[in-house]
Amino acid sequence: MQTINMSQSPNTPLHPRQHVSRIKPFGADKSAGVGGVLAVPDEGSWFRAGGSVGVHRRCAPLWVCTPAGDLLHRGEHPGGSSTLGKLRQRPSTLGHTQIWSSLAFQVISDFDMTLSRFGCNGRRCPTSHNILDNSRLISEDGKKKLRDLLHYYYPIEIDPNRTLEEKRPLMVEWWTRAHELLSQQKIQRGDIAQIVRESDVMLRDGFNELFDQLHKHNIPLFIFSAGVGDVLEEIIRQANVFYSNVNVVSNYMDFDDKGILTRFKAPLIHTYNKNNSVLQGTEYFQQLSARTSIILLGDSMGDLTMADGVPNVENILKIGFLNDKVEERREKYLSAYDIVLESDETLDVVNGILRYILVET
Repeated sequence: MQTINMSQSPNTPLHPRQHVSRIKPFGADKSAGVGGVLAVPDEGSWFRAGGSVGVHRRCAPLWVCTPAGDLLHRGEHPGGSSTLGKLRQRPSTLGHTQIWSSLAFQVISDFDMTLSRFGCNGRRCPTSHNILDNSRLISEDGKKKLRDLLHYYYPIEIDPNRTLEEKRPLMVEWWTRAHELLSQQKIQRGDIAQIVRESDVMLRDGFNELFDQLHKHNIPLFIFSAGVGDVLEEIIRQANVFYSNVNVVSNYMDFDDKGILTRFKAPLIHTYNKNNSVLQGTEYFQQLSARTSIILLGDSMGDLTMADGVPNVENILKIGFLNDKVEERREKYLSAYDIVLESDETLDVVNGILRYILVET
């Protein structure tokens, strides 16, 4: 495995909301040391040419780290063409450039703790469920019961020693009990926008570039979330990035004629059933059958199946955000994701990859 630090400009101080995390030193640039860590496993690596090849970015432009540890600027390759472009056209790489053209790929992403931040200044940021759970709309008794559920089930959700088969029924239990509690609180549809404004939710640094570039190039962004769809959509709407190319599948509230929450609509989506089983009856992926290359963004092992419903997948790049219990879960993430970002609250790596693809095509 080759580990590559994604660093900011050498003259840019470490942002207080970012965390330094390393797996092992990066030999090509000893000074690199801020931002997250980009780890590319040997097997199934994104860029390979006789060994692991990754991307190293210092804000701009894009750099290439070769298997020999050389750090090359785009265009330094003999002949003046992009080094990264040449590597991509060799066997066992991403493939030909046109496969990753704006007409041939799509982005599938989780929302909570993937597009939104895990933490800020040492404090956890809320998920879409947390925004409701901690709001003024919930009674004190309701808040206590929801906290008790969180403290019991969350350690199970992220436990690396439990199998998915063990976790799935317990996640159904957690989501069902939480939704039942929320449905007892007489939440009004009209209050959702205000509680989002009052919350501490934050999208990851760089979200504007991600959403804007995908919209500009008409690249579909499919958000597959086990959170609360009504809250999630309001977060994106208030950030002014709820564009026409964004589609959301999530847990949605069902309101009565007076606009009061009575239940959550089926199907129930939890961390470990984000796959084709809950997309049956929808035609979203079939309508995008020509988009056979995928960039997948997630923060849990359950997010790895989000693209299962896509027909004729030819290329898939899986980028994982490892936010919590990093040491305990690192090996499993490295074995499952192509790129693992540790304690990185930005979308810099994703934007760097998109920037390259869109420039080249």
